[in-house]
Amino acid sequence: MNPRIRAAIMAKYVDAKPIEYPAQSNVAFNGKVLICPHGIGIASLAHALRGQGVHATSCSFYNDVYSYLSDLCLNMNMHPVRVRKLIRDAFLEEAIQTYDTFHFRFGGTLFSDKRDLKLLAKRGKKLVVHHSGDEVRLLPVARSYNNPYVRRREAWPDERIRENLKLLTSCVDQVIVNDHELLPHVEPHYKKVHVVPYAIDTRALAPHYPPPSDYPLVVHASSHRNVKGTEFVLEAVERLQAEGKKFEFKLVEKMPHAKALELYRESSIIIDQLTVGTYANLSMEAMAMGKPVICYVRDDLRGVFPADLPIVSANPDTIYDVLKDLLGRPADWMRLGMQGRKFVERHHDPDRVARMLIDVYRGL
Repeated sequence: MNPRIRAAIMAKYVDAKPIEYPAQSNVAFNGKVLICPHGIGIASLAHALRGQGVHATSCSFYNDVYSYLSDLCLNMNMHPVRVRKLIRDAFLEEAIQTYDTFHFRFGGTLFSDKRDLKLLAKRGKKLVVHHSGDEVRLLPVARSYNNPYVRRREAWPDERIRENLKLLTSCVDQVIVNDHELLPHVEPHYKKVHVVPYAIDTRALAPHYPPPSDYPLVVHASSHRNVKGTEFVLEAVERLQAEGKKFEFKLVEKMPHAKALELYRESSIIIDQLTVGTYANLSMEAMAMGKPVICYVRDDLRGVFPADLPIVSANPDTIYDVLKDLLGRPADWMRLGMQGRKFVERHHDPDRVARMLIDVYRGL
């Protein structure tokens, strides 16, 4: 593609934020990194890497609920197929000329058949896949690892997962996962697995530790009701309120992130997912804000997480009893909130996570 045409396409269709790249490259790793194609975590990882002296950029291929966080957004879903192809081709050429390390999250690349991976590999680019959940979590495997509650988004049936893994591993032999829950899903497919925890910038989330209250606010945020186990939360809430337990409940769905954060700040207890067996972004935000968190953490995984993990575990069978018990212990709310804040500061610090990623990139 003619460079002028490519530049014109990028300027017309791609949203780009001003990015302050480090003036001096990291001594241990001076490559240029692209993290894509979507998700709440890509922007925080790129920002953390830049803080460590790495030229890193986050790019969302589609305009969605999290794309506003990214450094670049291709907006491909906002245009007809012909225009999408122009954007994709222009960006791929631009990326090949700009970056030497490609960090793909959630099992996606620019092409559904992953032919861009073959092109990047031929050009000598370093490639790593970063799996985070449904796009690699096979139900039979999850159930065989002590999780009878596991659920998954309908968009990722087992057949699609297996085919996607086959395409990814034809060109990529190293993978990143956020914790040990996904290990049995990726270890049979990739030659090398790196466990790198989620990153959260606690400086952007001031803690609001909940004092004892006669009428506390309980919040449950559901990005996907089936996966989150929302119906079990609603049943437990309805049952407790029918029994006369005094508390306010709010369900967060399809709400702007800023407004959701306001509710989290006001809350006494936050309930996350009940079916997966591990925690993710909502639990981390809640802990950063100093709130007690209820989330299903599999018993067999407790030993591989840091010992100071303060999450109160509940699954669909136990959410009623766990919520009732925690509501009855208002004196513990602030203590759990303070423990959660310290936990994410210690184990999900962006600088620490960025240094771990740099080690991964150096070994590609």
